[in-house]
Amino acid sequence: MSSKWREDVRHAFALRLGLWYAALFTASAITLAAFTYALLARALEAEDHDVLESMLSRYTAEYERGGLDGLQRLIDVDAAEGRHERLLIRVVRGPREIVYFAAPPGWGVFDLTPLDRPPASRSGWVTIESPPDRAIMEVGTSNLADDVTIQVGRTSHIRDELLGHFRARALEIVLLIALVAAAGGGLLTYLGLAPVRTLDATLRSILRTGRFDARVETRGSTDPLDALGGLVNEMLARIQTLLGGMRGALDNVAHDLRTPLTRFRNVAEAALVAGDQTATRDGLARAVEEADRVNATLTALMDISEAERGTMTLAPKRLRLAEVAREAVSLYADEAEDRGIVIHSNIDEAVELVADRTRLRQVFANLIENAVKYTDRGGRIDIETRASDNLVTTTVRDTGIGISAVDLPFVWDRLYRADASRSARGLGLGLSLGKAMVEAHGGRVAVSSSPGAGSAFSVTLPVPGTA
Repeated sequence: MSSKWREDVRHAFALRLGLWYAALFTASAITLAAFTYALLARALEAEDHDVLESMLSRYTAEYERGGLDGLQRLIDVDAAEGRHERLLIRVVRGPREIVYFAAPPGWGVFDLTPLDRPPASRSGWVTIESPPDRAIMEVGTSNLADDVTIQVGRTSHIRDELLGHFRARALEIVLLIALVAAAGGGLLTYLGLAPVRTLDATLRSILRTGRFDARVETRGSTDPLDALGGLVNEMLARIQTLLGGMRGALDNVAHDLRTPLTRFRNVAEAALVAGDQTATRDGLARAVEEADRVNATLTALMDISEAERGTMTLAPKRLRLAEVAREAVSLYADEAEDRGIVIHSNIDEAVELVADRTRLRQVFANLIENAVKYTDRGGRIDIETRASDNLVTTTVRDTGIGISAVDLPFVWDRLYRADASRSARGLGLGLSLGKAMVEAHGGRVAVSSSPGAGSAFSVTLPVPGTA
């Protein structure tokens, strides 16, 4: 039922889009036809007026030359030549004396009473309607000397016939355009929605199979729908990466927490079996130690999540970078000395930062711990700073085992442990936590390394401007 509903909605959308296209195209054609019709009607009306005005001018000029007899002769000549075939000719003397009258057959349907007006008002144009066919007659009037009036009229039959033919042809053309527009709209809608159908098929496939490695097929153009497909692909790639990271993180957490939890259980069981208080006390102490280790792991994971969400609580204060670095070095100085590792610091004593002292010390401590852990006996660790452009970069460089090119891009990922470090104790959270803390301070991290040649981890932080 749900699938059928989605199909109906999609088809309804395509139908509406096609109909809108056809309606818009047809409306444009109707508007153009109406505009053309109005122009044609005005042109035909103007032509009729020109004919009538021309006849009035000829007759007026002839009357002025030859009087009423000359006018009568010219009218007879025009009638003999067929010029009056579609014209009404009336010559009136005084109020009602009709000197001459000629009209085509069938014009009796027109009521000519409006032409019998007083001579003073016989000027301009008079329009007479025919009730049966709603045709009109337009009559032009010219007042001559000696109280003579000449009237020339013409019906709209020819004009109406031409306009009727135009309307019929225009209607046929508009209907044809509507059909073509409907077909074209359907075709364009089908072609235009092809990316949407591809997107729909891809998303349905993902919902059906649960596999996020599917991608929307794109053409690489600047078309908005094609660009939408590209964005969906980027989103799917991001989701796939996040899901892979979540699965890997859960696997790593389950695997790496199993060991301390197993030790915790073994210690507790040994304490229960032991008969003396000393063994029980030692067992409980080891159990607390394992519990603290598990708690530290979970706390680190929560800190990383808070830092990545931008909700990590910081207590920034102005501090000297050298002091924080020395505090971190002191935590591992004894271990380094026992292994014959030399730690050399070259830190500018004048560099000051605004940062959370505890968090920053933890960042440096994690880097130094890694350097000590993966540097062979008799190795060397150098800590140095370099300031430039309101930034200060602290680099921890060691002569340890190094990191392979395959593992290097992932060293900052949470719970990631390179093959060479599997035997070392730890959950792979130190670098990830350090990166999150540095970024929470508005800084950035970097690493360079080669197998067997050591590694260099850099932390770049902003330095407050001086007044």
